[in-house]
Amino acid sequence: MSLQNQVVSSLKTLMDPMSRLNIIEAGILQGLNITESGNVSFILELNTEYMKNGISLKERATALLEKIPGVTQVQIALTAQRNPKANNKVQKRVPGIKRIIVVGSGKGGVGKSTTAVNLACAFQTMGLKVGILDGDIYGPSLPRLLGINQKPTSEDGKTINPIEAHGLKCMSIGFMLAEKMPTIWRGPMVQTAFQQMLRQVNWGLLDILVIDLPPGTGDVHLTLAQTVPLSGAIIVSTPQDLALVDARRGLEMFLKVNVPILGLVENMSYFLCPHCQGRSEIFEHGGVHKEAQELKIPLLAEIPLHMSIRESSEKGIPLVQDQPASAEATIYRQLAHQVNELVASK
Repeated sequence: MSLQNQVVSSLKTLMDPMSRLNIIEAGILQGLNITESGNVSFILELNTEYMKNGISLKERATALLEKIPGVTQVQIALTAQRNPKANNKVQKRVPGIKRIIVVGSGKGGVGKSTTAVNLACAFQTMGLKVGILDGDIYGPSLPRLLGINQKPTSEDGKTINPIEAHGLKCMSIGFMLAEKMPTIWRGPMVQTAFQQMLRQVNWGLLDILVIDLPPGTGDVHLTLAQTVPLSGAIIVSTPQDLALVDARRGLEMFLKVNVPILGLVENMSYFLCPHCQGRSEIFEHGGVHKEAQELKIPLLAEIPLHMSIRESSEKGIPLVQDQPASAEATIYRQLAHQVNELVASK
């Protein structure tokens, strides 16, 4: 029996606490995705009254699937429906925001957050009204990358005022926690915090909101794709094979939930010596380009590994603003123009 059939057969043994049908027949299981590496991910859509039971259902499903040979990882997101009979996906726009672009990666350490921040700043230099949301609850990067060490305010105790820096409206869980304080939360708490930062923030009128997603394909990714109409996703990877395998997982997840893929970005594409400007292809340059050709999606940018990008990030000033005349800043601006044209044409 194939892995797909084993997974489906196992899931059919789990009952929807409301309809008493199995979770597939009841329609509460959405977006089932099984990768070649054995990563199983899906969404459980439950009526709000049954969310407590849903957590138990999630734990039972995880334990059941982890026993199947060939399953390497199980990722399940919980969402609540107001109408238990409505199994269709319900997406609700965020008021005042014209377009939402997500920046993701299959794994950490590929420079996704640095890319997202400089992309947002590059949009801002085009005269657009831009916000950026740090979607990584466990490891927020925005406070350090933007040099922000203040807490957001609230006039009514219900909505939060975003912090404005470098011409951007910014929000991150890192603004509300000490830098060294760990976030020890379960999945439902993470989803709630993310939704609050997205929907209970006074964003005002924005042309584009850039969301810097956490690495991987977890609860935040699935819930976001399920509940918010996204203009598109950008996948960031370094050229080596290991990073590309993980990036492909992230890309497949977005395709599975019908999020448009705007293209790939090859970060740390090559090394430029700050002294002689000599070029060294440390990570076998071109891996992302080849992947983009095979998938028939655009390669949006090849961003070098350069001292100036690291130095500006450590200062808390995005390179696009810190060194606007540099060749690297030009690459980020070209990336922003491409992405803006792509989303405007959709």
